[in-house]
Amino acid sequence: MPFSNSHNLLKMKYKPEEEYPDLKAHNNHMAKVLTPDLYNKLRDKQTPSGFTLDDCIQTGVDNPGNGIAMFPSSYVPCCDLTYQLPDTSIINIKMAQLNNQRLPPDEEYPDLSTHNNHMAKVLTLDLYKELRDRVTPSGFTLDDVIQTGSLSLSALGSLDGDLKGKYYALRNMTDAEQQQLIDDHFLFDKPVSPLLLASGMARDWPDARGIWHNDNKTFLVWINEEDHLRVISMQKGGNMKEVFTRFCTGLTKIESLFKAKNYEFMWNPHLGYILTCPSNLGTGLRAGVHIKIPHLGKHEKFGEVLKKLRLQKRGTGGVDTAAVGGVFDVSNADRLGFSEVELVQMVVDGVKLLIEMEKRLEQGQSIDDLMPAQK
Repeated sequence: MPFSNSHNLLKMKYKPEEEYPDLKAHNNHMAKVLTPDLYNKLRDKQTPSGFTLDDCIQTGVDNPGNGIAMFPSSYVPCCDLTYQLPDTSIINIKMAQLNNQRLPPDEEYPDLSTHNNHMAKVLTLDLYKELRDRVTPSGFTLDDVIQTGSLSLSALGSLDGDLKGKYYALRNMTDAEQQQLIDDHFLFDKPVSPLLLASGMARDWPDARGIWHNDNKTFLVWINEEDHLRVISMQKGGNMKEVFTRFCTGLTKIESLFKAKNYEFMWNPHLGYILTCPSNLGTGLRAGVHIKIPHLGKHEKFGEVLKKLRLQKRGTGGVDTAAVGGVFDVSNADRLGFSEVELVQMVVDGVKLLIEMEKRLEQGQSIDDLMPAQK
């Protein structure tokens, strides 16, 4: 868990080489770029709330095998410091040509319901958001989390029409109610991940954490989990157009409501949207489709196909879960370097190809001629 300000001040009494962590056994990106010279250069820098480089790297120190393992925090995020890191750090910034193009509600996406034997349960589109001038979850104090939650509820309470809904506080739920919502893919999991625990995001859990959703549970907002907000549009079946239209409408209204309260979401022309996990920097957008592909899921080229399509897979229940009955949650692997429209189209096109491959394999046929080129 990130250190207290007094502890960070105490560390400054020691030489940089005495405080530099032993990273010889680490296999994450933080360890690759954090040289002793760089640590010495940045160790005394801190944000206005007192968050330091040692706080940022603690997740990576505690989790030697995680891919990125570095979290920003405070209302001047530590990513401001990464401008001074070498080009190989965090993400290859120079390759990211950010396009702030929004998802047009009238975009003509196909209805995947026609592939109903291979569709399973839900389509989801979710976007992570952080409010400018508010401390991010990895640096939360109890007052921070309460104030951010209160601000979010005040804005969401003004939604109307099909988006009108209600807030359900985590603290007021029974364990059984929480687990049912988690199993139904409506609620975030309990903070058991080593990454969440090491970053400090589970501090004062479950205070001011919860879920807001409309009556149909097709438009949801997670509050104060990994980020301030996570806006989700989801529904059963394969009608992507409905999911995207609802998402665009809801997100536009939420942004307007926060602007009316003199708040905006953190965005930087160099990095895009600033979010807790570096893997979400850029658009912060994840478009996911649950598809049933038991044959392709076992195929030796499944991983290669996903990589070429710039997609990633999760288990049926999300990250670090198994694919039950051959049902995978397939989504875009990128957040940076592509516009929101391009990312969604990438998922639409990719899912159609995966389903076509699955049908081939069901009939005992080869998929070699369907292998995609690298996107």
